[in-house]
Amino acid sequence: MTENQETIRAVIAEHARLRSDAAGLAPDADLYEAGMTSHASVTVMLAIEDRFDLEFPDRMLTRDVFSSIASIEAAVQELQREETA
Repeated sequence: MTENQETIRAVIAEHARLRSDAAGLAPDADLYEAGMTSHASVTVMLAIEDRFDLEFPDRMLTRDVFSSIASIEAAVQELQREETA
């Protein structure tokens, strides 16, 4: 597990209000199927922005971006690459 995945998983555990433990989720597990609501996804997004010191652009504010740990990690990595470019 990458450091980014660990951080994202911790944010999900704290803010997503899932029916099951976030620690047991596969990186590609659907967070909405696991119980995350659209309201909780906004809370997750804000916490991710805070933890990684970044801001999601409008183009990334979609259900797909926040549907799994892996998709959130991909978005975070893309934004981190853009910051260093």
